[in-house]
This record gives sequence, C-alpha cells and structure tokens, in this order.
Amino acid sequence: MSNTFSQKYKLYTGKKLSWLQLTFLLGNSIFAEILPWVVFFTSYSFVLLLIYCRWNIPVLIIEDNNAISTLLILFNLGLPSLLVFRTNTANERFWEARKLWGNLVNVVRNLTRDICIVVQAKHPENKKEKEEILFLVVAFAIAMKLHLRSEKVNDELISLVSTNQFYQLKYNSDHPPLQIAFWIGDYLQFECDQNCIHIYQLVALHSLVDNLVEILGGCERILKTPQPIIYTLVLRKLVIIYCLLLPFEIIFYFRGFTFAIVTFVSIILFAIEQIGSQLEQPFAHHPHALPLDLICNTILQNVQELIKQTNYSSPGIKESAAKRHRKNKLIALKNSIVSLDNGHLNQSKEG
Repeated sequence: MSNTFSQKYKLYTGKKLSWLQLTFLLGNSIFAEILPWVVFFTSYSFVLLLIYCRWNIPVLIIEDNNAISTLLILFNLGLPSLLVFRTNTANERFWEARKLWGNLVNVVRNLTRDICIVVQAKHPENKKEKEEILFLVVAFAIAMKLHLRSEKVNDELISLVSTNQFYQLKYNSDHPPLQIAFWIGDYLQFECDQNCIHIYQLVALHSLVDNLVEILGGCERILKTPQPIIYTLVLRKLVIIYCLLLPFEIIFYFRGFTFAIVTFVSIILFAIEQIGSQLEQPFAHHPHALPLDLICNTILQNVQELIKQTNYSSPGIKESAAKRHRKNKLIALKNSIVSLDNGHLNQSKEG
C-alpha cells in the first residue's frame, strides 16, 4: 500500500517520496494549521475534568439536565452535513481547475502541432520565427501559472521569449497571459497576410487561441470567486461551539478519558474543515494544490519534442512519400504494360 501511495504521488507531482515522507508532508500541512485549536480544546477539557472530578465542583451539566445534550444532538446531526458540503464544494472547485489545466495541455498540443504543419516557412528566418511562436505558447502556460499564483514575471520566461518581450511582460504589462495571447494571434494574422496560411486555417488557429483565453478565464473565475466567506466563518464558529460543549456531555460517562476524546474529535473536525479550506485554493503552493510546475514542464517537453521531430523527421517523411509515389507509378506502369500485352495477345488469337 505504501508503494501505491508513493507511486500515485510521483505520478501526480513528479516527486518521489517514501510513504513516511509523504504522510509527514501531507499531514503536516494540515496539522500545523489546526494545532493551536487542538491544544486549546485539550487544555480546556482537561481543566473541566479537574474541576468536575478532582475538586468535585459541579460544572454546567449534571446527570438529569438534558439541555446541552439536546443541543449537542442537533450539532451531531447538522455539523457533519455542513462539513461534508464544504469539502464536496471545495473538491468540485479543485477538479474543475484540474480539468481546465488538462484542457490547456490538449489545446497547446493542438495549436503547436497545427502551427508546425500549417504555417509555411519559406525562408530560414521564417522557420526561426515559427519556433519562437511555439515557445511563446509555452510561455502562455507559465505566465498563466504565475498569474494565478499572484506572482510577478520571473526567470522562468527568459528562455521562452525575446529580451524585449520579457521586459514588456515584466514592467509594462498588467496581464502577461493576455499579452502573450495577443502576440500569438498577431503572428498568425501576419502569416495569413503573407499568404503563408489560408484564411480558413487562420480561423481554426484563432479558435485554438480563443480556447487558451477561455481556459484562463475559467481559472480566474475559480481564483476570484471563493466559497462564500460567511459560510466558512459560520462553519468554523459551529465547530468551535461544538468542541466547547462536548466535554459537558461526555464528562459524566468517560471522566478521565474526556480530554483524550475531545482532543481526537477536535483533530477530526478541524482537519476536515482545513482540508476544505486548502482544496478550494487549487493554484496555491501547499502540498494539496495542483502540480502546476509539473504540468508546465510537460507542456515544454511536448513542444521541444515537436520541434525536434519537425527538424529531423520531416525530410525522412518526405523521402518516404516520394518513394511511395515512385513505387505507385511503377506499379501503374507495369499494370499498363500487362494490359497492353493481354490486348495484343487477344488480337493475335482472333486473327
């Protein structure tokens, strides 16, 4: 099972960790956030235990008082449903973000492949410009990642854009991904004006660029429209109230184990609430976020492989096509000769 968890995490993030390292990494990101609350409620229940058991001082609840017990029953029925709803909503946001980035990978592959095939490089400088545009498509993905993380343009883009473009993105652009999308569209329009691509091909390529912008818009919607803050605040308050009331219900029955039970329950409730809080931020840097760095590296590797295949495989493909064409001509010529021979043979027999 440990190998399964490690393999899944490596497939998901590209990082190889042991089961123990993985457990510590994922658990620490949650436990570090909820630790103050767990310590507080453990101490709180321990103090109540001392008051009730050691010093025989009555606390708010006694054996025949069902007021708090009734209230806790209502909490027991409603609170789990609210926590599940919060977690499911956050999970839906997370998977919607993952689908958008998966769609981005496919659109980038289609766009770069079509540019390689459709745009005619009539001169060596045209070929260089085409490769620059292919890397510019990769730059769009990386700029989108930085934009969603509220990070400024950094050295990740230096090798993918020209010096002038880099400084324009870094200092003169309020929205780098949109600026890059404009450059890609402008290049396609220029190539169409130079009769390097047909108008219907231009429309298809622009459609793919539009898809890039739509994916960007979908990710921005997730980023800028979090779960309603009032719901998050009320849910956190309900969890706190429940943990405050829980010792009064169980102290009579469990006595010395009260603080241990309260500690366990507080860990479970606050951990579930914190998981929902982290999942609704799929573009952040925490361990439960999307592996955007890995996805961008995959896009870069795909484009590099495409350029490599274009530079080294095309002559072989053309040569193979020429050979097939010559072979087909020879076969057609042989068939014609056989047909003529058969025709002469039939005429001689009739004669």
